[in-house]
Amino acid sequence: MGEDPRHGDRPGSGPAEYGAAEHGGAAEYGGAAEHGGEPAGAGGSGGLDRRRFLGAAAVGAAGLAVGVAAGCGSTSGGGPGAGPTGGDDPDLAAERERPGHPDWRIRSTGPPDAVQGYTDKVSVLPGEEFGLYVSTTAPGFRVAAYRVGWYRGAQARRVWRSDRVAGRRQRHPRLLPGTRGVRADWERSLRVRTDGWPPGAYLLRLDAEHGHQRYVPMIVRSARTTGRTVLMHAVATWQAYNAWGGYSLYRGADGGYASRSLAVSFDRPYDSNGAGKFLVYERALVVLAERLGLPLAYTTGVDVHRDPSALRGATAALSLGHDEYWTPQQREHVTRARDAGTNLAFLGANACFRRVRLEPGRGLEPEPEPEPEPGSEPGQGADSSGALRTVVCYKTSYRDDPRFAGPHRALPTHDFRQPPAADPESALTGVFYEGYPTDAPYVVHHADHWLFAGTGAKRGDAFDHLVGVEYDRVTPQAPTPERLEILAHSPLVCNGRSSHADSAYYTVPSGAGVFSSGTMRWVEALMAGTHDDGRDHGMDDRTRAFVTRTTENLLRAFAVAPAAKIRPAPRNNVASAYGT
Repeated sequence: MGEDPRHGDRPGSGPAEYGAAEHGGAAEYGGAAEHGGEPAGAGGSGGLDRRRFLGAAAVGAAGLAVGVAAGCGSTSGGGPGAGPTGGDDPDLAAERERPGHPDWRIRSTGPPDAVQGYTDKVSVLPGEEFGLYVSTTAPGFRVAAYRVGWYRGAQARRVWRSDRVAGRRQRHPRLLPGTRGVRADWERSLRVRTDGWPPGAYLLRLDAEHGHQRYVPMIVRSARTTGRTVLMHAVATWQAYNAWGGYSLYRGADGGYASRSLAVSFDRPYDSNGAGKFLVYERALVVLAERLGLPLAYTTGVDVHRDPSALRGATAALSLGHDEYWTPQQREHVTRARDAGTNLAFLGANACFRRVRLEPGRGLEPEPEPEPEPGSEPGQGADSSGALRTVVCYKTSYRDDPRFAGPHRALPTHDFRQPPAADPESALTGVFYEGYPTDAPYVVHHADHWLFAGTGAKRGDAFDHLVGVEYDRVTPQAPTPERLEILAHSPLVCNGRSSHADSAYYTVPSGAGVFSSGTMRWVEALMAGTHDDGRDHGMDDRTRAFVTRTTENLLRAFAVAPAAKIRPAPRNNVASAYGT
Protein backbone atom coordinates (compact mmCIF):
# COMPACT_ATOMS: atom_id res chain seq x y z
CA MET A 1 0.00 0.00 0.00
CA GLY A 2 1.02 3.58 -0.28
CA GLU A 3 2.67 5.58 2.49
CA ASP A 4 1.41 8.72 4.14
CA PRO A 5 3.65 11.61 2.99
CA ARG A 6 3.47 13.19 6.44
CA HIS A 7 5.89 10.60 7.79
CA GLY A 8 8.86 12.43 6.35
CA ASP A 9 10.72 9.36 5.12
CA ARG A 10 8.88 9.46 1.82
CA PRO A 11 10.83 10.80 -1.20
CA GLY A 12 8.89 13.98 -1.69
CA SER A 13 5.22 14.74 -1.29
CA GLY A 14 2.42 16.60 -2.96
CA PRO A 15 0.23 16.09 -5.99
CA ALA A 16 3.03 14.98 -8.31
CA GLU A 17 4.02 12.14 -6.02
CA TYR A 18 2.78 8.58 -5.85
CA GLY A 19 1.35 6.65 -2.94
CA ALA A 20 -0.91 7.25 0.00
CA ALA A 21 -1.38 6.27 3.60
CA GLU A 22 0.15 3.06 4.90
CA HIS A 23 -1.92 0.17 6.23
CA GLY A 24 -3.87 0.62 9.40
CA GLY A 25 -7.42 1.24 10.38
CA ALA A 26 -10.47 -0.67 11.33
CA ALA A 27 -10.32 -4.24 12.47
CA GLU A 28 -11.04 -6.56 9.57
CA TYR A 29 -11.00 -9.77 11.57
CA GLY A 30 -11.34 -10.95 15.11
CA GLY A 31 -11.13 -7.50 16.67
CA ALA A 32 -7.48 -6.88 15.75
CA ALA A 33 -6.65 -4.08 13.35
CA GLU A 34 -6.04 -5.74 10.02
CA HIS A 35 -3.38 -3.39 8.73
CA GLY A 36 -1.22 -2.67 11.69
CA GLY A 37 -3.49 -2.04 14.64
CA GLU A 38 -4.49 1.61 14.30
CA PRO A 39 -8.21 2.41 14.65
CA ALA A 40 -10.00 3.73 11.58
CA GLY A 41 -9.69 7.44 11.25
CA ALA A 42 -6.73 7.62 13.60
CA GLY A 43 -4.25 10.29 12.80
CA GLY A 44 -2.98 13.44 14.38
CA SER A 45 0.56 14.28 15.20
CA GLY A 46 2.88 11.42 14.41
CA GLY A 47 0.01 9.06 13.53
CA LEU A 48 -0.98 7.35 10.33
CA ASP A 49 -4.16 8.68 8.77
CA ARG A 50 -4.51 5.40 6.99
CA ARG A 51 -5.30 4.25 3.52
CA ARG A 52 -5.75 7.46 1.61
CA PHE A 53 -6.54 7.27 -2.07
CA LEU A 54 -3.51 6.63 -4.26
CA GLY A 55 -4.21 9.86 -6.00
CA ALA A 56 -1.33 10.17 -8.42
CA ALA A 57 -0.75 6.89 -10.18
CA ALA A 58 2.31 5.62 -11.96
CA VAL A 59 1.27 4.87 -15.50
CA GLY A 60 3.32 3.43 -18.30
CA ALA A 61 6.85 2.13 -18.28
CA ALA A 62 8.19 5.67 -17.95
CA GLY A 63 6.30 6.18 -14.69
CA LEU A 64 4.39 9.23 -15.91
CA ALA A 65 2.36 10.70 -13.04
CA VAL A 66 -1.26 11.61 -13.78
CA GLY A 67 -4.05 12.56 -11.42
CA VAL A 68 -6.87 10.07 -11.05
CA ALA A 69 -10.23 11.77 -11.15
CA ALA A 70 -11.96 10.15 -8.20
CA GLY A 71 -10.92 8.37 -5.08
CA CYS A 72 -10.61 8.22 -1.38
CA GLY A 73 -8.79 11.08 0.30
CA SER A 74 -6.49 11.95 -2.62
CA THR A 75 -3.08 13.12 -1.56
CA SER A 76 -2.50 15.59 -4.39
CA GLY A 77 -23.83 -15.69 -20.81
CA GLY A 78 -23.74 -19.26 -20.26
CA GLY A 79 -23.96 -21.63 -17.32
CA PRO A 80 -21.07 -22.96 -15.31
CA GLY A 81 -20.28 -25.58 -17.92
CA ALA A 82 -19.13 -29.14 -17.88
CA GLY A 83 -16.70 -30.60 -15.42
CA PRO A 84 -12.98 -29.90 -15.64
CA THR A 85 -10.63 -31.75 -17.89
CA GLY A 86 -7.23 -33.09 -16.92
CA GLY A 87 -6.37 -35.76 -14.43
CA ASP A 88 -6.58 -35.13 -10.70
CA ASP A 89 -3.86 -36.30 -8.37
CA PRO A 90 -4.93 -39.84 -7.37
CA ASP A 91 -3.90 -39.10 -3.79
CA LEU A 92 -6.18 -36.06 -3.69
CA ALA A 93 -9.10 -37.95 -5.20
CA ALA A 94 -8.79 -40.61 -2.52
CA GLU A 95 -8.20 -38.02 0.19
CA ARG A 96 -11.51 -36.28 -0.49
CA GLU A 97 -13.41 -39.46 0.34
CA ARG A 98 -11.93 -39.74 3.82
CA PRO A 99 -13.86 -38.63 6.91
CA GLY A 100 -12.77 -35.37 8.51
CA HIS A 101 -12.05 -34.28 12.05
CA PRO A 102 -14.16 -31.28 13.09
CA ASP A 103 -12.06 -30.81 16.24
CA TRP A 104 -9.35 -28.98 14.26
CA ARG A 105 -10.27 -25.57 15.67
CA ILE A 106 -8.35 -23.96 18.51
CA ARG A 107 -10.18 -23.81 21.83
CA SER A 108 -7.80 -21.60 23.82
CA THR A 109 -4.81 -19.55 22.69
CA GLY A 110 -3.89 -18.44 26.19
CA PRO A 111 -1.21 -15.81 26.83
CA PRO A 112 1.06 -14.88 23.90
CA ASP A 113 3.93 -17.02 25.19
CA ALA A 114 1.79 -20.03 26.13
CA VAL A 115 2.81 -21.97 23.05
CA GLN A 116 4.05 -20.79 19.65
CA GLY A 117 6.11 -22.14 16.81
CA TYR A 118 7.40 -21.87 13.26
CA THR A 119 8.82 -24.13 10.56
CA ASP A 120 12.08 -23.85 8.66
CA LYS A 121 10.34 -24.16 5.26
CA VAL A 122 7.26 -22.44 3.86
CA SER A 123 6.42 -25.53 1.81
CA VAL A 124 7.56 -29.08 1.17
CA LEU A 125 6.81 -31.79 -1.36
CA PRO A 126 5.02 -34.88 -0.01
CA GLY A 127 7.50 -37.05 1.85
CA GLU A 128 9.98 -34.26 2.52
CA GLU A 129 11.04 -33.20 5.99
CA PHE A 130 10.79 -29.90 7.79
CA GLY A 131 11.93 -28.67 11.18
CA LEU A 132 9.47 -27.38 13.78
CA TYR A 133 10.60 -24.87 16.39
CA VAL A 134 8.39 -24.49 19.46
CA SER A 135 8.47 -22.42 22.63
CA THR A 136 6.00 -23.07 25.44
CA THR A 137 5.47 -22.44 29.12
CA ALA A 138 4.02 -25.96 29.45
CA PRO A 139 6.12 -28.98 30.43
CA GLY A 140 5.22 -30.72 27.18
CA PHE A 141 3.21 -30.52 23.97
CA ARG A 142 2.02 -32.51 20.98
CA VAL A 143 1.57 -31.53 17.35
CA ALA A 144 -1.38 -32.46 15.16
CA ALA A 145 -1.31 -31.85 11.39
CA TYR A 146 -4.71 -31.04 9.85
CA ARG A 147 -5.21 -30.87 6.10
CA VAL A 148 -7.85 -28.30 5.13
CA GLY A 149 -10.58 -29.44 2.73
CA TRP A 150 -14.29 -30.19 2.54
CA TYR A 151 -14.35 -33.61 4.25
CA ARG A 152 -18.16 -33.85 4.25
CA GLY A 153 -18.40 -30.54 6.06
CA ALA A 154 -15.76 -31.17 8.75
CA GLN A 155 -13.40 -28.89 6.74
CA ALA A 156 -10.18 -30.56 7.89
CA ARG A 157 -8.69 -34.00 8.49
CA ARG A 158 -5.94 -34.92 10.92
CA VAL A 159 -3.26 -36.73 8.95
CA TRP A 160 -0.60 -37.02 11.63
CA ARG A 161 -0.02 -36.58 15.35
CA SER A 162 3.29 -36.50 17.18
CA ASP A 163 4.34 -38.20 20.34
CA ARG A 164 4.76 -36.05 23.42
CA VAL A 165 7.60 -33.55 23.11
CA ALA A 166 9.25 -31.97 26.14
CA GLY A 167 8.43 -28.29 26.36
CA ARG A 168 10.81 -25.43 26.95
CA ARG A 169 10.70 -21.67 26.94
CA GLN A 170 12.98 -20.56 24.12
CA ARG A 171 15.09 -17.40 23.87
CA HIS A 172 13.79 -13.88 23.37
CA PRO A 173 13.54 -12.56 19.81
CA ARG A 174 16.68 -11.30 18.15
CA LEU A 175 16.42 -7.78 16.72
CA LEU A 176 18.77 -7.03 13.85
CA PRO A 177 19.56 -3.30 13.98
CA GLY A 178 20.31 -2.77 10.29
CA THR A 179 16.81 -3.59 9.09
CA ARG A 180 14.98 -3.91 12.42
CA GLY A 181 14.10 -7.43 11.40
CA VAL A 182 13.19 -9.98 14.07
CA ARG A 183 14.30 -13.59 14.19
CA ALA A 184 13.49 -16.17 16.83
CA ASP A 185 16.62 -18.27 16.27
CA TRP A 186 15.24 -21.07 18.45
CA GLU A 187 16.52 -24.59 18.87
CA ARG A 188 14.67 -27.13 16.74
CA SER A 189 12.07 -29.06 18.73
CA LEU A 190 11.43 -31.90 16.29
CA ARG A 191 11.77 -33.03 12.70
CA VAL A 192 8.56 -33.84 10.85
CA ARG A 193 8.42 -36.10 7.79
CA THR A 194 5.44 -35.72 5.51
CA ASP A 195 5.26 -39.32 4.32
CA GLY A 196 1.67 -40.01 3.33
CA TRP A 197 0.63 -36.35 3.47
CA PRO A 198 -1.27 -35.44 0.27
CA PRO A 199 -0.62 -32.02 -1.26
CA GLY A 200 -2.68 -29.34 0.43
CA ALA A 201 -2.89 -26.48 2.90
CA TYR A 202 -2.13 -27.67 6.43
CA LEU A 203 -2.61 -26.30 9.90
CA LEU A 204 -0.16 -27.72 12.42
CA ARG A 205 -1.85 -27.34 15.79
CA LEU A 206 0.41 -27.12 18.82
CA ASP A 207 -1.40 -28.63 21.82
CA ALA A 208 0.39 -27.67 25.05
CA GLU A 209 -0.22 -29.65 28.22
CA HIS A 210 -1.67 -26.65 30.05
CA GLY A 211 -4.52 -26.61 27.49
CA HIS A 212 -3.45 -23.72 25.26
CA GLN A 213 -2.98 -24.04 21.49
CA ARG A 214 -1.57 -22.28 18.44
CA TYR A 215 -1.43 -22.93 14.71
CA VAL A 216 1.58 -23.11 12.45
CA PRO A 217 0.68 -23.07 8.72
CA MET A 218 2.41 -25.36 6.23
CA ILE A 219 1.83 -25.92 2.51
CA VAL A 220 2.53 -29.36 1.06
CA ARG A 221 2.96 -28.35 -2.54
CA SER A 222 2.13 -30.36 -5.62
CA ALA A 223 4.85 -31.88 -7.78
CA ARG A 224 2.99 -31.05 -10.98
CA THR A 225 0.39 -28.54 -12.08
CA THR A 226 -0.55 -29.68 -15.59
CA GLY A 227 -4.32 -29.75 -16.05
CA ARG A 228 -4.99 -28.39 -12.57
CA THR A 229 -6.21 -25.30 -10.77
CA VAL A 230 -3.34 -23.98 -8.67
CA LEU A 231 -3.94 -22.35 -5.29
CA MET A 232 -1.13 -19.85 -4.79
CA HIS A 233 -0.85 -19.13 -1.07
CA ALA A 234 0.34 -15.63 -0.18
CA VAL A 235 3.04 -16.42 2.38
CA ALA A 236 5.02 -13.21 1.72
CA THR A 237 1.94 -11.16 2.60
CA TRP A 238 1.37 -13.26 5.72
CA GLN A 239 4.89 -12.39 6.81
CA ALA A 240 4.68 -8.69 5.88
CA TYR A 241 1.88 -8.16 8.40
CA ASN A 242 3.31 -10.48 11.03
CA ALA A 243 4.08 -8.38 14.13
CA TRP A 244 5.57 -11.17 16.23
CA GLY A 245 8.46 -9.77 18.24
CA GLY A 246 7.01 -6.26 17.95
CA TYR A 247 7.95 -5.53 14.32
CA SER A 248 6.33 -5.90 10.90
CA LEU A 249 6.76 -4.16 7.55
CA TYR A 250 4.21 -1.63 8.86
CA ARG A 251 5.15 -0.83 12.44
CA GLY A 252 7.91 -1.01 14.96
CA ALA A 253 7.72 -1.76 18.66
CA ASP A 254 6.66 1.84 19.33
CA GLY A 255 3.76 1.51 16.88
CA GLY A 256 5.30 3.92 14.39
CA TYR A 257 5.90 3.61 10.68
CA ALA A 258 9.41 5.07 10.91
CA SER A 259 10.53 2.23 13.20
CA ARG A 260 9.08 -0.55 11.02
CA SER A 261 11.11 -3.50 9.79
CA LEU A 262 12.67 -3.13 6.36
CA ALA A 263 12.99 -6.91 6.07
CA VAL A 264 11.02 -9.62 7.87
CA SER A 265 11.96 -13.22 8.52
CA PHE A 266 10.09 -16.51 8.20
CA ASP A 267 12.24 -17.70 11.13
CA ARG A 268 9.68 -16.63 13.73
CA PRO A 269 6.11 -17.56 14.65
CA TYR A 270 3.11 -15.72 13.24
CA ASP A 271 1.31 -13.51 15.74
CA SER A 272 -2.20 -13.94 17.15
CA ASN A 273 -3.45 -17.53 16.67
CA GLY A 274 -0.56 -18.32 14.33
CA ALA A 275 -2.51 -18.54 11.06
CA GLY A 276 -4.87 -15.56 10.92
CA LYS A 277 -4.19 -14.46 7.34
CA PHE A 278 -4.72 -18.00 6.03
CA LEU A 279 -7.91 -18.51 8.03
CA VAL A 280 -9.49 -15.22 7.00
CA TYR A 281 -8.41 -14.82 3.39
CA GLU A 282 -7.67 -18.30 2.07
CA ARG A 283 -9.21 -21.21 3.96
CA ALA A 284 -12.78 -20.78 2.70
CA LEU A 285 -11.64 -20.88 -0.92
CA VAL A 286 -9.63 -24.05 -0.26
CA VAL A 287 -12.72 -25.68 1.25
CA LEU A 288 -14.90 -24.66 -1.70
CA ALA A 289 -12.41 -25.79 -4.35
CA GLU A 290 -12.02 -29.15 -2.60
CA ARG A 291 -15.80 -29.54 -2.30
CA LEU A 292 -16.18 -29.01 -6.05
CA GLY A 293 -13.81 -31.91 -6.71
CA LEU A 294 -11.62 -29.89 -9.06
CA PRO A 295 -8.19 -31.15 -10.07
CA LEU A 296 -6.11 -29.01 -7.73
CA ALA A 297 -2.47 -28.19 -7.10
CA TYR A 298 -0.99 -26.30 -4.18
CA THR A 299 1.94 -23.90 -4.09
CA THR A 300 3.08 -20.58 -2.60
CA GLY A 301 4.18 -17.27 -4.05
CA VAL A 302 7.71 -18.08 -2.89
CA ASP A 303 7.69 -21.30 -4.93
CA VAL A 304 6.33 -19.52 -8.00
CA HIS A 305 9.13 -16.99 -7.57
CA ARG A 306 11.77 -19.71 -7.43
CA ASP A 307 10.56 -21.91 -10.26
CA PRO A 308 9.68 -20.54 -13.72
CA SER A 309 7.85 -23.81 -14.41
CA ALA A 310 5.79 -23.76 -11.19
CA LEU A 311 2.56 -23.07 -13.14
CA ARG A 312 3.42 -25.01 -16.29
CA GLY A 313 0.32 -26.48 -17.91
CA ALA A 314 -2.03 -25.24 -15.20
CA THR A 315 -5.58 -24.54 -16.30
CA ALA A 316 -5.91 -21.79 -13.71
CA ALA A 317 -3.96 -20.04 -10.97
CA LEU A 318 -5.75 -18.42 -8.05
CA SER A 319 -4.52 -15.43 -6.08
CA LEU A 320 -6.52 -15.51 -2.86
CA GLY A 321 -8.04 -12.87 -0.60
CA HIS A 322 -5.00 -10.81 0.40
CA ASP A 323 -2.02 -11.24 -1.90
CA GLU A 324 -0.24 -7.90 -1.80
CA TYR A 325 3.50 -8.70 -1.78
CA TRP A 326 5.07 -10.16 -4.94
CA THR A 327 8.57 -10.42 -6.32
CA PRO A 328 9.10 -9.35 -9.93
CA GLN A 329 9.98 -12.99 -10.67
CA GLN A 330 6.63 -14.21 -9.34
CA ARG A 331 4.84 -11.60 -11.42
CA GLU A 332 6.82 -12.55 -14.53
CA HIS A 333 6.11 -16.25 -14.07
CA VAL A 334 2.39 -15.66 -13.50
CA THR A 335 2.23 -13.40 -16.57
CA ARG A 336 3.99 -16.03 -18.70
CA ALA A 337 1.51 -18.64 -17.50
CA ARG A 338 -1.39 -16.37 -18.50
CA ASP A 339 0.15 -15.83 -21.91
CA ALA A 340 0.49 -19.60 -22.32
CA GLY A 341 -3.21 -20.14 -21.58
CA THR A 342 -3.51 -20.34 -17.78
CA ASN A 343 -6.60 -18.55 -16.49
CA LEU A 344 -6.02 -16.19 -13.56
CA ALA A 345 -8.31 -15.12 -10.74
CA PHE A 346 -7.58 -12.41 -8.19
CA LEU A 347 -10.08 -13.10 -5.43
CA GLY A 348 -9.21 -10.13 -3.25
CA ALA A 349 -8.13 -6.53 -3.63
CA ASN A 350 -4.70 -4.91 -3.64
CA ALA A 351 -3.03 -7.92 -5.27
CA CYS A 352 0.49 -7.64 -6.68
CA PHE A 353 0.89 -4.17 -5.19
CA ARG A 354 4.26 -4.29 -3.40
CA ARG A 355 7.48 -5.30 -5.11
CA VAL A 356 9.64 -7.31 -2.72
CA ARG A 357 12.93 -9.19 -2.80
CA LEU A 358 13.46 -12.62 -1.26
CA GLU A 359 16.74 -13.41 0.42
CA PRO A 360 18.19 -16.07 2.68
CA GLY A 361 18.16 -15.51 6.43
CA ARG A 362 21.36 -13.52 6.41
CA GLY A 363 19.58 -10.94 4.26
CA LEU A 364 18.12 -9.39 7.42
CA GLU A 365 21.46 -7.69 8.00
CA PRO A 366 22.72 -5.33 5.27
CA GLU A 367 25.92 -6.57 3.73
CA PRO A 368 28.03 -5.70 0.70
CA GLU A 369 26.46 -6.64 -2.60
CA PRO A 370 27.96 -10.00 -3.64
CA GLU A 371 29.08 -10.79 -7.15
CA PRO A 372 26.09 -12.46 -8.84
CA GLU A 373 26.41 -16.02 -9.99
CA PRO A 374 26.15 -16.57 -13.75
CA GLY A 375 22.52 -16.43 -14.87
CA SER A 376 21.22 -15.06 -11.56
CA GLU A 377 19.67 -11.70 -10.74
CA PRO A 378 21.28 -9.49 -8.11
CA GLY A 379 19.75 -9.90 -4.67
CA GLN A 380 17.70 -12.96 -5.58
CA GLY A 381 19.98 -15.78 -4.52
CA ALA A 382 19.54 -18.34 -1.77
CA ASP A 383 21.92 -20.02 0.61
CA SER A 384 23.31 -23.51 -0.02
CA SER A 385 20.08 -25.10 1.20
CA GLY A 386 18.04 -23.06 -1.26
CA ALA A 387 15.99 -21.52 1.57
CA LEU A 388 14.59 -18.05 0.98
CA ARG A 389 13.72 -16.89 4.48
CA THR A 390 13.55 -13.09 4.26
CA VAL A 391 11.03 -10.72 2.67
CA VAL A 392 12.68 -7.37 1.91
CA CYS A 393 10.56 -4.26 1.30
CA TYR A 394 12.04 -0.86 2.09
CA LYS A 395 8.97 0.98 0.74
CA THR A 396 9.55 4.76 0.90
CA SER A 397 13.09 4.19 2.17
CA TYR A 398 14.12 2.21 -0.91
CA ARG A 399 17.12 4.48 -1.51
CA ASP A 400 18.56 3.19 1.77
CA ASP A 401 18.51 -0.39 0.52
CA PRO A 402 22.15 -1.45 0.03
CA ARG A 403 21.10 -3.75 -2.82
CA PHE A 404 19.40 -0.87 -4.64
CA ALA A 405 22.30 1.48 -4.00
CA GLY A 406 24.96 -1.12 -4.76
CA PRO A 407 26.87 -1.52 -8.01
CA HIS A 408 24.43 -4.09 -9.40
CA ARG A 409 21.38 -1.89 -8.72
CA ALA A 410 18.66 -4.30 -7.69
CA LEU A 411 15.09 -3.19 -8.36
CA PRO A 412 13.60 -0.92 -5.69
CA THR A 413 11.43 -2.70 -3.14
CA HIS A 414 8.39 -0.47 -3.04
CA ASP A 415 5.04 -0.19 -4.84
CA PHE A 416 5.12 -1.67 -8.33
CA ARG A 417 3.39 1.43 -9.67
CA GLN A 418 6.00 3.88 -8.39
CA PRO A 419 9.10 5.06 -10.24
CA PRO A 420 11.82 4.08 -10.64
CA ALA A 421 10.90 0.95 -12.63
CA ALA A 422 7.16 1.70 -12.45
CA ASP A 423 5.05 -1.29 -13.51
CA PRO A 424 1.48 -0.82 -12.21
CA GLU A 425 -0.37 -3.94 -11.15
CA SER A 426 -3.35 -3.13 -13.39
CA ALA A 427 -1.43 -4.38 -16.44
CA LEU A 428 -1.85 -7.87 -14.97
CA THR A 429 -4.93 -7.70 -12.76
CA GLY A 430 -6.98 -5.31 -14.92
CA VAL A 431 -7.83 -3.23 -11.84
CA PHE A 432 -5.96 -0.59 -9.87
CA TYR A 433 -5.83 -0.51 -6.08
CA GLU A 434 -7.40 2.70 -4.86
CA GLY A 435 -8.28 3.03 -1.22
CA TYR A 436 -8.95 2.09 2.36
CA PRO A 437 -11.09 1.93 4.41
CA THR A 438 -14.52 1.52 2.93
CA ASP A 439 -17.67 -0.49 3.52
CA ALA A 440 -20.18 -0.52 0.70
CA PRO A 441 -22.66 -2.72 -1.18
CA TYR A 442 -21.44 -4.73 -4.15
CA VAL A 443 -23.56 -3.67 -7.14
CA VAL A 444 -24.03 -5.96 -10.16
CA HIS A 445 -23.43 -4.19 -13.47
CA HIS A 446 -23.59 -6.89 -16.18
CA ALA A 447 -26.01 -9.41 -14.71
CA ASP A 448 -26.08 -11.49 -17.90
CA HIS A 449 -22.39 -12.36 -17.67
CA TRP A 450 -21.72 -16.08 -17.45
CA LEU A 451 -20.06 -15.64 -14.07
CA PHE A 452 -23.40 -14.67 -12.54
CA ALA A 453 -25.38 -17.55 -14.06
CA GLY A 454 -27.68 -19.17 -11.54
CA THR A 455 -27.33 -16.42 -8.95
CA GLY A 456 -30.63 -14.78 -9.84
CA ALA A 457 -28.89 -11.41 -9.75
CA LYS A 458 -30.22 -8.54 -11.85
CA ARG A 459 -28.53 -5.34 -12.94
CA GLY A 460 -28.39 -2.98 -9.98
CA ASP A 461 -28.80 -5.70 -7.34
CA ALA A 462 -26.74 -4.86 -4.28
CA PHE A 463 -25.09 -7.04 -1.65
CA ASP A 464 -24.45 -5.11 1.53
CA HIS A 465 -20.93 -4.82 2.99
CA LEU A 466 -19.32 -7.01 0.34
CA VAL A 467 -17.05 -4.16 -0.81
CA GLY A 468 -14.37 -3.50 1.80
CA VAL A 469 -12.17 -2.97 3.63
CA GLU A 470 -9.86 -2.33 0.69
CA TYR A 471 -10.99 -2.08 -2.92
CA ASP A 472 -9.80 -1.88 -6.52
CA ARG A 473 -11.33 -0.09 -9.47
CA VAL A 474 -10.82 0.06 -13.20
CA THR A 475 -8.72 3.17 -13.80
CA PRO A 476 -8.56 4.13 -17.48
CA GLN A 477 -5.52 6.36 -16.94
CA ALA A 478 -3.48 3.38 -15.72
CA PRO A 479 -2.17 0.56 -17.92
CA THR A 480 -5.28 -1.51 -18.59
CA PRO A 481 -6.09 -4.37 -20.99
CA GLU A 482 -7.65 -3.06 -24.19
CA ARG A 483 -10.84 -5.09 -23.95
CA LEU A 484 -12.03 -5.09 -20.36
CA GLU A 485 -15.50 -5.81 -19.05
CA ILE A 486 -16.72 -4.32 -15.78
CA LEU A 487 -19.02 -6.88 -14.16
CA ALA A 488 -19.79 -5.04 -10.94
CA HIS A 489 -19.59 -1.28 -10.50
CA SER A 490 -20.11 -0.41 -6.85
CA PRO A 491 -20.46 3.21 -5.67
CA LEU A 492 -18.70 3.91 -2.40
CA VAL A 493 -17.40 6.65 -0.19
CA CYS A 494 -13.91 6.46 1.23
CA ASN A 495 -12.66 9.13 3.62
CA GLY A 496 -15.39 11.47 2.42
CA ARG A 497 -14.78 11.04 -1.30
CA SER A 498 -16.92 9.22 -3.81
CA SER A 499 -15.57 6.50 -6.07
CA HIS A 500 -16.33 2.96 -7.28
CA ALA A 501 -15.06 -0.56 -6.75
CA ASP A 502 -15.07 -2.80 -9.82
CA SER A 503 -15.08 -6.48 -10.58
CA ALA A 504 -13.52 -6.91 -14.01
CA TYR A 505 -12.81 -9.57 -16.61
CA TYR A 506 -10.53 -9.70 -19.66
CA THR A 507 -8.93 -12.25 -21.94
CA VAL A 508 -5.59 -12.44 -23.77
CA PRO A 509 -4.60 -13.96 -27.15
CA SER A 510 -3.73 -17.30 -25.54
CA GLY A 511 -7.39 -17.55 -24.56
CA ALA A 512 -6.72 -17.18 -20.84
CA GLY A 513 -9.35 -15.32 -18.88
CA VAL A 514 -8.49 -13.01 -15.98
CA PHE A 515 -11.01 -12.12 -13.26
CA SER A 516 -10.51 -9.63 -10.43
CA SER A 517 -13.11 -9.30 -7.69
CA GLY A 518 -12.13 -5.75 -6.68
CA THR A 519 -12.87 -6.33 -2.99
CA MET A 520 -10.88 -7.85 -0.17
CA ARG A 521 -13.98 -9.48 1.35
CA TRP A 522 -14.70 -11.90 -1.49
CA VAL A 523 -13.23 -14.99 0.20
CA GLU A 524 -14.56 -13.89 3.59
CA ALA A 525 -18.04 -13.75 2.06
CA LEU A 526 -17.88 -17.51 1.45
CA MET A 527 -18.20 -17.83 5.25
CA ALA A 528 -20.71 -15.02 5.81
CA GLY A 529 -23.39 -15.84 8.35
CA THR A 530 -21.71 -19.06 9.53
CA HIS A 531 -19.85 -19.86 12.74
CA ASP A 532 -16.58 -19.70 10.77
CA ASP A 533 -16.93 -16.16 9.49
CA GLY A 534 -14.78 -14.66 12.25
CA ARG A 535 -16.13 -11.20 11.62
CA ASP A 536 -18.61 -11.02 8.78
CA HIS A 537 -18.90 -7.20 8.55
CA GLY A 538 -22.69 -7.57 8.34
CA MET A 539 -22.65 -9.79 5.24
CA ASP A 540 -25.59 -12.20 5.25
CA ASP A 541 -26.67 -15.57 3.87
CA ARG A 542 -27.87 -13.97 0.65
CA THR A 543 -24.40 -12.53 0.03
CA ARG A 544 -22.77 -15.85 0.84
CA ALA A 545 -25.03 -17.64 -1.65
CA PHE A 546 -24.29 -15.08 -4.38
CA VAL A 547 -20.53 -15.15 -3.91
CA THR A 548 -20.46 -18.92 -3.58
CA ARG A 549 -22.36 -19.52 -6.83
CA THR A 550 -20.33 -16.90 -8.71
CA THR A 551 -17.08 -18.44 -7.48
CA GLU A 552 -18.29 -21.93 -8.40
CA ASN A 553 -19.04 -20.69 -11.93
CA LEU A 554 -15.59 -19.14 -12.14
CA LEU A 555 -13.68 -22.16 -10.84
CA ARG A 556 -15.57 -24.69 -12.95
CA ALA A 557 -15.09 -22.72 -16.16
CA PHE A 558 -11.45 -21.88 -15.46
CA ALA A 559 -10.72 -25.55 -14.74
CA VAL A 560 -11.83 -26.67 -18.20
CA ALA A 561 -9.76 -24.66 -20.71
CA PRO A 562 -8.59 -21.13 -21.52
CA ALA A 563 -11.79 -19.23 -20.87
CA ALA A 564 -11.97 -17.47 -24.24
CA LYS A 565 -12.30 -20.87 -25.92
CA ILE A 566 -15.45 -21.83 -24.03
CA ARG A 567 -17.03 -18.53 -22.90
CA PRO A 568 -18.09 -15.32 -24.64
CA ALA A 569 -15.51 -12.60 -25.20
CA PRO A 570 -15.55 -9.70 -22.76
CA ARG A 571 -17.55 -6.64 -23.77
CA ASN A 572 -15.52 -3.48 -23.45
CA ASN A 573 -17.74 -1.26 -21.31
CA VAL A 574 -15.14 0.88 -19.53
CA ALA A 575 -16.00 4.00 -21.52
CA SER A 576 -19.69 3.70 -20.74
CA ALA A 577 -19.01 3.14 -17.04
CA TYR A 578 -16.48 5.96 -16.65
CA GLY A 579 -17.35 8.27 -19.52
CA THR A 580 -13.94 8.11 -21.13
